Amino acid sequence: MEPENKTSVPEFILLGLSKEAELQPLLFGVFLSMYLVTLSGNLLIILATIRDSRLHTPMYFFLSNLSLTDICFTSTTVPKMLLNIQMQNKMITFEGCITQMYFFMFFVALDNFLLTVMAYDRFVAICHPLHYTVIMNHKVCGLLLLLSWILSFLDSLVHGLMVLPLSFCTELEIPHFFCDLHQVLLLACSDTFLNYLVIYFAIGILGVMSLTGILFSYTKIVSSILRMSSAGGKYKAFSTCGSHLSVVSLFYGTGFGVYLSSAAPQNSRASAIASVIYTVVTPMLNPFIYSLRNKDIKQALRKIFT
Repeated sequence: MEPENKTSVPEFILLGLSKEAELQPLLFGVFLSMYLVTLSGNLLIILATIRDSRLHTPMYFFLSNLSLTDICFTSTTVPKMLLNIQMQNKMITFEGCITQMYFFMFFVALDNFLLTVMAYDRFVAICHPLHYTVIMNHKVCGLLLLLSWILSFLDSLVHGLMVLPLSFCTELEIPHFFCDLHQVLLLACSDTFLNYLVIYFAIGILGVMSLTGILFSYTKIVSSILRMSSAGGKYKAFSTCGSHLSVVSLFYGTGFGVYLSSAAPQNSRASAIASVIYTVVTPMLNPFIYSLRNKDIKQALRKIFT
């Protein structure tokens, strides 16, 4: 394949999930429905936390930010996919691809950091209940959120800037429904060693450290709960952590599945399908997980509809 300078790359081709024309209306309907459910579910969580004064606590402050992040996360990929299906046009410009890739990585990283901060919040609430309001005050919550945004911004900015100097081959088909960094790098004719080095470094520093922080927090939480003498206290403590732990398992479990499926280039179709669960299904399920297992959220939602 002949290399092309990046400035002469007009657009990439997003192959999507299927090339079969008869499946496109079905895919459009399914993904539109899932996107609308994601929007409405997460917006209801945000509205409930704003309107109900009982939910004006650090836990629900971070939950509302997680819901906002999930909305933005899904909105970076699904609307473009729906537009491509509707217009029967699979093209995306080089600038559009880089922009989509940047925001996708930004919101993935932000999701990761918010889940870590929420685990720390539960750790303080259960292991240090008497000092909870002092430790998790408004200033600390704001700083934790700001730090999450800054780290996410820097992480995605570095990856995005490192793609710009690359030259690409004449074969510009991406076997995906959005511009995934790994798939874009596979199309490059330039040396991508440094790009992958930065990716693995970021995963090692940001991803592993976040997951380690979550595991440490829950190790302390479980140890603290087991020392409780009251059965009612144990149940209440577990119930406040159950929803978050479910979301963490879903996020990291599907993310690990995407990583494994994208490890081999020949499994690009499997990677695309795994990414659907990661980018569409997970944000859609999060509001259900929190609302079904949380009495405060249930009551706040009832107030909205009554």
